[in-house]
Amino acid sequence: MTDHRYLLGDVPLETIDDWVAVGGGEGLAEAIRIGPSAVIESVRSARLRGRGGAGFPTGVKWAGVAETGDDQQTYLVCNAAEGEPGTFKDRMLMRSNPYQLIEGIAIAAFAIGAEAAYIGIKQGYEFEISRLEGAATEMHRSGMFGDIDIRIVTGPDDYLLGEEKGLLEAIEGRDPLPRLLPPYLHGLHTGMTSGVGAGSVGWNTAFNPTVVNNVETLSHVPHILAKGADWFRTVGTEDSPGSMVFTVSGDVETEAVVELAMGTPLAVLIHGVGGGPRAGGSVDYVFSGASNAPIGDVVVSMDFGSMERIGSGLGAGGFIVGGDTSCVVRSTKVLADFLAIESCGQCPPCKLGTRGLWEGLHGLDGAEGERQLGEISAWLGRVTDANRCGLGTGARDLVDGLLRHFPEHVADHLDGRCGAERVLPLAKFVDYLPEAGRFVLDDGYFGRRSR
Repeated sequence: MTDHRYLLGDVPLETIDDWVAVGGGEGLAEAIRIGPSAVIESVRSARLRGRGGAGFPTGVKWAGVAETGDDQQTYLVCNAAEGEPGTFKDRMLMRSNPYQLIEGIAIAAFAIGAEAAYIGIKQGYEFEISRLEGAATEMHRSGMFGDIDIRIVTGPDDYLLGEEKGLLEAIEGRDPLPRLLPPYLHGLHTGMTSGVGAGSVGWNTAFNPTVVNNVETLSHVPHILAKGADWFRTVGTEDSPGSMVFTVSGDVETEAVVELAMGTPLAVLIHGVGGGPRAGGSVDYVFSGASNAPIGDVVVSMDFGSMERIGSGLGAGGFIVGGDTSCVVRSTKVLADFLAIESCGQCPPCKLGTRGLWEGLHGLDGAEGERQLGEISAWLGRVTDANRCGLGTGARDLVDGLLRHFPEHVADHLDGRCGAERVLPLAKFVDYLPEAGRFVLDDGYFGRRSR
């Protein structure tokens, strides 16, 4: 692989002819030629890992659903509901080349024998929806993917629409409240609702098992089928092959969305792509999304294993850079506020814990700072994994990472010595202006929402 950029081209593809001119359709043709089981084996051999945050092996996920009994219907869901602060890569992929995503969906649906495929997306993403609808229409008319049924379903602008179990609920016409069982056990159109009655059918019984992959994961698939698993592994690391689309924002000269090889140093993203810190300052900390520990050292590679080894996570590849004029404690408090707001309230450890963590951070500067620090520590032990989704534990990891990686900054707040009162712009992104190198923020978010 001489050029690791294959997902994001230099210019958007506007028609199906543009996609065919760069190899579009070859992946699906190869998939049909070799058959479903060989497609799954190819993706498994490529070691493609999910690009939505968890990094789960895609081929393993597909195989688990494809191997269910003949009496089960299977479904495929593309998660296009990106909405975490600091991320814009999936929206950029849909804007730049919706054709590769539609083809990836068609290949995945074919491989698992899906009854139908769905794209779940926020209703406010009007431009992305129009691009997807146009691409799907063109590809249907061309006969490129036969009779595979692909449906676009819109949902509210809630963070949990992007959680896989919440997304299934929304596709079925309900609020995006994460259900109890994972998609491979409780998939689409089972007649069950948000966990009600799940206990009566047993934990090991599958109901219409469903694969959920995010936009970038599925966009890789046509290229793997067209060029081979060995080709895919020539870029990236042993643990994390291929490329990934990263977002860099915050206190950098140029905010951007860029495709880089997995394993690229974080410093390259910040100082190369991002042009380094603004106004000659320094990089003091970096957030890799709202649910990971903040990072204090940019000498780390951007791959799943490397990020885990420093006690953080790769997330969805969105990196928010904090310079020396901003405060990591106050900025962490904003992200903790975001997670507290977006908690759906179904699980007490999450709903109470996310609020408790936010309140604890809010109180560090007062006379009760030491007591509030004790409250934070207590909540860190109570925001457990016994929740329907990972939002609560994400808040725990965020705040715990602040205490572990930035104890001196926390101590400055307790002693009233912190002089950096500025907070990073941490609202969700509404749009990206590439010519300006800046993201447009949803500045009214915190005014519209409440815990």
